[in-house]
Amino acid sequence: MPRQARLDTPGTLHHVIVRGLERGAIVQDDADRAAFVTRLGDVALATGTRVYAWALLPNHAHLLVRSGPAGLPTFMRRLLTGYAITFNLRHKRVGHLFQNRYKSIVVEADNYFRELVRYLHLNPLRAKLVAGLAALERYPWSGHATVVGRIPRPWQDRQAVLAWFGAPERRALRAYRRYMREGIPLGRRSELVGGGLVRSLGGWAEVRALRQRKEPMAGDPRILGSGPFVEQMVREGQKQLPGAAHRQRRLRQALRHIQAACRREGVGLAELQTGSRRGRLPMVRTAIIRHLVTALGLPCAAVARLLGVSTSAVVKSLQRAESEQVHLDNNVP
Repeated sequence: MPRQARLDTPGTLHHVIVRGLERGAIVQDDADRAAFVTRLGDVALATGTRVYAWALLPNHAHLLVRSGPAGLPTFMRRLLTGYAITFNLRHKRVGHLFQNRYKSIVVEADNYFRELVRYLHLNPLRAKLVAGLAALERYPWSGHATVVGRIPRPWQDRQAVLAWFGAPERRALRAYRRYMREGIPLGRRSELVGGGLVRSLGGWAEVRALRQRKEPMAGDPRILGSGPFVEQMVREGQKQLPGAAHRQRRLRQALRHIQAACRREGVGLAELQTGSRRGRLPMVRTAIIRHLVTALGLPCAAVARLLGVSTSAVVKSLQRAESEQVHLDNNVP
């Protein structure tokens, strides 16, 4: 069965789950964790994506985000592609790091915002990475420490989270901590990460109740919310810009950038697209590749087609650029 298109317009709330390829590790030590979290913050600020909650675990990560003007796919591509290049360089490995398709679930905020903040931030506790809530408040690899004010992160919207727990802030923090404590016995909430009708309706209890009342049920595996919310999001999704037209618009934007770079650097577009490595061409090509992938969020395969090179050449060019940047950063006095 063909996979469904993602539902996303600017301002949509998403629960995103990213997993390592074949359940492999996406972080191996604290340097990897710091690199992932730093890139998460940088890309969130650059794309106008609001981050409310997150948790980084050894082989997967959870994010609760509201997409910015660039949309969720651009945000995620910039985050995952850039981090994977850094990870592969550091550990001298090649190949994919993440599963090809991350899971994104559109969320009805009124019913599920608080529950997802708690569910995401309790992940390290459920995974036994920390011993209790006191340790979780000092744990740097989830957003809980920022919400309680222990680790400042300007890119994480802690005020928006605390606003769900009242005012002033002192009272909101007490209510938030109490809510977190109450969530520990609940364990893993399959209805928050599962699929289909059960998730869309909020769990089997709600499904059974609706069936007993013989009420119509609307469900969608891409959505966490009530029946009316599911129907609304599906309708809005059908009005979104068609995928092909959206891709063409992005490619035209990329081509304009390539042409401008060629004029600025005094090289011919046709010569650049031959794959030649004469003179300044490799340097110009690398700069273009880095911009198209990390700034515009284009897939490596699409960039390769625009520049007349192989996808592996694009990946290697990104790795070289990242390696040179790391070298420069390490030698700054």
